[in-house]
Amino acid sequence: MAKKRIENIGEAVERMLAGDRRSAARLITAVEDQAENSTEIMKLVYPHSGNSTVIGLTGSGGSGKSSLIDLLIRKFRVQGRRVGVVAVDPSSPFSGGALLGDRIRFQSHSIDDGVYIRSMGSRNCLGGLARATNDVVRIMEAMGQDIVIVETLGTGQDEIDIIHLARTCILVLTPGMGDDIQAMKAGIMEIADIIVLNKADLDSAESCLRSLEATVHYGLGDGDKWVPRVIPTVAMAPTQSELRGIDELVETIEDHTNYLHESATLDQARAGRVEQELALVFKDEVEKSIFKGLKGTGKKRAYIRAILDGKTNPYEVVEEVLRAFLKVEYDQTFSQACSFHEPEYHTLSP
Repeated sequence: MAKKRIENIGEAVERMLAGDRRSAARLITAVEDQAENSTEIMKLVYPHSGNSTVIGLTGSGGSGKSSLIDLLIRKFRVQGRRVGVVAVDPSSPFSGGALLGDRIRFQSHSIDDGVYIRSMGSRNCLGGLARATNDVVRIMEAMGQDIVIVETLGTGQDEIDIIHLARTCILVLTPGMGDDIQAMKAGIMEIADIIVLNKADLDSAESCLRSLEATVHYGLGDGDKWVPRVIPTVAMAPTQSELRGIDELVETIEDHTNYLHESATLDQARAGRVEQELALVFKDEVEKSIFKGLKGTGKKRAYIRAILDGKTNPYEVVEEVLRAFLKVEYDQTFSQACSFHEPEYHTLSP
């Protein structure tokens, strides 16, 4: 359900562009909640976005993604770069908000003006990302964050949507949990530009590392294309001296960024991101238009009851509604619009 609109969105966007974090928070909340004028917000934000390096981290829960992000933030801040983080968390079944808070996991950066962190509830979206993740990344880019890191939900093998958003995709695996075997079976390794074997101080790390390197060498190498690199890391240790692989990970991210700029791959990545955004916006706008048209007519309830009674099915219902609302044939050929009629199988009162 759409939330209350933000008044004076032009002023709010201008303040956000000038670095006002409270305005940024309000705008992000508006697009996440699909406020009435969230589309107008993004129209103003979009021209100022697209110049940041977007890094995606995916992998199963417990692999240490948040610990790695904490260390990456420190490294990038030492370099003088502004960092944004979008952490997609499980949603509360009651409020729809994120169950895990950013201050819990990234508390040491909460007072750094050069770091902006936002936790988002997944709101039952598949693919490891929330629906509004694209828009939130755009807002952080417009804020002037040089690096935007997106941490996926952490559900495992189906988290491939990140490839449409991030320029550099990092897959985080751990030894001894079967992550390497599951990743190979699911093909999730194919989306990775960098493969991190975290918790590399565990006993089984060496054999797991060899297995991953062999997989990359024999299966993922392809001519002049970027070959994914496997980097062992230790992102959590009793002392700083026991941390491992973080400098190498930052250098590899830089190498991949340089590769993108030196090849035509960067333009392809940008085009793929825009294509994905177009699909999401089309889907949202069509859905909102259709349900707005059905609101108060009783037709939606009638369709549901007819499906439950076996008188029709979701595919026929969608075909009829699309023909009526979009005025196109379901086979994607344009034709004269069918008039939207009352369902013949009304079993519920309006």
